[in-house]
Formats: sequence, C-alpha cells, structure tokens
Amino acid sequence: MKKPLVAALLSALLLGTGVAPAVAATGPGATASVASVGKSAPAAGASSAVRSVAGVQAVGFAGTVALSNCSGSVVRTPTALATDPALVLSNGHCLETGFPAAGQVIVNRASTRSFTLLNASGTGVGTLRASKIAYGTMTDTDISLYQLTRTYAQIESSYGIKALELSATHPVQGTAITVASGYWKRTYSCAVDGFVYRLKEGAWTWKDSVRYTSACQTIGGTSGSPVIDDATGKVVAVNNTGNEDGGQCTENNPCEVDANGTVTVRQGINYAQETYGIVPCVGPGSVIDLTRSGCALPKP
Repeated sequence: MKKPLVAALLSALLLGTGVAPAVAATGPGATASVASVGKSAPAAGASSAVRSVAGVQAVGFAGTVALSNCSGSVVRTPTALATDPALVLSNGHCLETGFPAAGQVIVNRASTRSFTLLNASGTGVGTLRASKIAYGTMTDTDISLYQLTRTYAQIESSYGIKALELSATHPVQGTAITVASGYWKRTYSCAVDGFVYRLKEGAWTWKDSVRYTSACQTIGGTSGSPVIDDATGKVVAVNNTGNEDGGQCTENNPCEVDANGTVTVRQGINYAQETYGIVPCVGPGSVIDLTRSGCALPKP
C-alpha cells in the first residue's frame, strides 16, 4: 500500500528532495520504506505544474485533499445535490483507525478527522472536517468515504472549489489518466494498462483492479489519490498500491491472479481500485445505503 511511515514524512520535510536514510518498514502500518519516499518524492510543500495537453482536459489539484498520512479528494455522485453533505474519498488502508481486517466493513463510525483542501495549483486553502466515516473497507476494494460537516455548496461558496464527479461507468483500457496526490502536491500521468481479475496483497484481495502503464510511478503518500480520466475530468478509480520489491502477494508487493489461478508479479507496476461501484450505493443526503439497487459494495 502507498501509505507513508511517519518517519518518512519527517525525513522528506527535513531533507526535501534529497535521499532519506534507508530504514526498514515493519509492522502493519509499514507500507513504504523511508528510502523510497525520500528518494522519489518532493518536499511536502512542493507543487507541480498543471499539465496541459492539446485536446485533453488539464488536470490539477482542485478538489483534492491532503490527509495526515495519505491523499484524497472531495467527490460527488452525478445526482448529488448542492445541499448534500460533501464526501471525501480515500483508501480503506488510510483510515485513522488502522487497516480494516480482511472481511471487515466499517459503516457510519464517528470521526472528526481533518483534511486540507487544495486549489488547482496545489495550495492549501482551507480545512475540512469529517462528521463520520460513512464507509470503509479493504475487502474486494480499498476505499474509505468520509462524510463532512459542510455541504458541497458551502465548500464552493467558501473556497470556489467544486467536488470531483465520480464516473458511473467502468473505466476503459487505454484511457489517459492522471493520479493527483494531495499529500505530495504531485501528479502522475499514464494510461489504464488493463484490469486485474484478483489483486492479492498480504491478507487482502481486491477485485477487478486497475493496472497502470509503467509511467505512473506512484510512491508512499499517494494512497487515496483520485485517478482522473483526462478527457472527462471524472474520477474513475482511487490509487492504492504497487509492487515495490518483486515479492509475491506480500504487503507492498501485490500479485495478480487470473481466473485460472495463475499468479503474475509485475515489479514496479502500480494499481488502483475502480470507483464506479460507489455511485449506486450513495443515496439522497450523501447517505451510504448498501441496500440500494445496483449496490455491490461489501456489506458488514
């Protein structure tokens, strides 16, 4: 998983873009080595230029957020009302309560977590606060959804920033995408290389994951970043992991398993979890309703 150690953040802050000392990652929260984060990532305050390509919508940071340990974004479904409480999307493994166990689903748990809202250039413009963890799991997918204390309209009125819209359709192979990390204020541009029947990492298994082409070399801290379709500007997935060391099906080294059980390891390749399946599960008022028609998210 692409969640950084606390030590990694401290090293990055102190050393900027320099190489941090190599420290082994251990324990359930150790999902990226200090060396990998310090070597690859800019200092926490650094920003990236907004990419502009002819015929393709430029993707910046507007609507993304920085968490204490991950990235995320303010998102809405296509039918959400301006008066609905806003939602923040990140990974299940980014929850402040720790990694959910395999098979565990968290619904409507109180939370006061804060998020730094970014504008298009990656500058923090305000702090948003959660009222609850509306949904979180690492089973079949790796997502968390926080309900905020402010509505979409209130956020737009205060900061001039609109939520990113969740695509209601399955992503398409070959689509040009951008992974926008609010944690590092950094973007990664590549394409959807394909889809993985089962992606296994340690105790967790994810279904129909997105595999990036090799250009998206995401690092620790990019967990929870929205994966944005460059052509539509909609969120099609949420960044969550990558095979760092060539290991097979271990933490930080997910493996691909096809329908016949054949295992493939792709060192250096990174992955995301599709988000179109969230859309049918969100009802009026940003309420997560797992009984709604078409909702296939795992249930408690």
